Amino acid sequence: MSNPSPRKMPTWTVLDALQWTAGYFDTHGIDSPRLTAEILLAAVLQTTRIDLYMRHDQPLAEEERAAFRQMIRRRVSHEPVAYILGEKEFLGRSFTITPDVLIPRPETEHLVEAALERLPENDGHSRKILDLGTGSGAIVVCLAAQRPENRYFAMDRSLAALQVARKNAAAHGVARLIDFFAGSWLSPVNADCAGFDMIVSNPPYIPSARFRDLQPEVSQYEPRMALDGAGDGLFAISQILRTALDYLLPGGFLLMEIGWDQKAAAEKLCRGTGAYAPAEFVRDYGGHDRVAVLRKN
Repeated sequence: MSNPSPRKMPTWTVLDALQWTAGYFDTHGIDSPRLTAEILLAAVLQTTRIDLYMRHDQPLAEEERAAFRQMIRRRVSHEPVAYILGEKEFLGRSFTITPDVLIPRPETEHLVEAALERLPENDGHSRKILDLGTGSGAIVVCLAAQRPENRYFAMDRSLAALQVARKNAAAHGVARLIDFFAGSWLSPVNADCAGFDMIVSNPPYIPSARFRDLQPEVSQYEPRMALDGAGDGLFAISQILRTALDYLLPGGFLLMEIGWDQKAAAEKLCRGTGAYAPAEFVRDYGGHDRVAVLRKN
């Protein structure tokens, strides 16, 4: 009597993997199930999403299937794709991302663009720009890459976040332009070092009570201290508005990202200082006032 032959695993092609995974994600409430499946499988195969369809009938090797299954399990647990892949694109640049830092979002691109509009290019002057709560360094790295004639400073109270920011600065060739410091907001800055032409920040601005309503991708995985703006979400914004006055040059700019519904509150806080010109606001892609632009009198 002959021994039975080993059971052969069924062939799983690129297209099979995409179709099954998209359906699985859909039944588990994952946003953009097909797109997510394509992004993850492209990462496993080290190719592009478009190329997946050029290779639709290619069988997956067992090690590729195993790696893809692991990614699927992580995503079904609502872990963000950026943390699974360890990277995120922001303003056309790829940034290393870890759970120690907030994932850069499209809304923050408006903050960078508004800052660039107020930083003259190649006018013979070197300006001092400070990024408060730098996180991954996406904001300050993009500014330094676009305006390398200036001097940049970046602060964060998380040492782990600063390590990520330094890595991103080195990857984009701007590490020599940026000084990194650990501390809470402006506390590490010596008064003798005041005189910034611009301060930019994406501070925490989500009211604490709203955390239970956030998607699990945010509430369970992203660093809470980068998101939680305390009771009404305005604690950090108010603190920065007041303390920045001691560090900005006359005519200097303060740019902050704010919550989609915080324009009126931010205007009131600004007027309360009596030290800024009337605030300007920049809208995001959804039409919400997302960036407050303030100029010191």
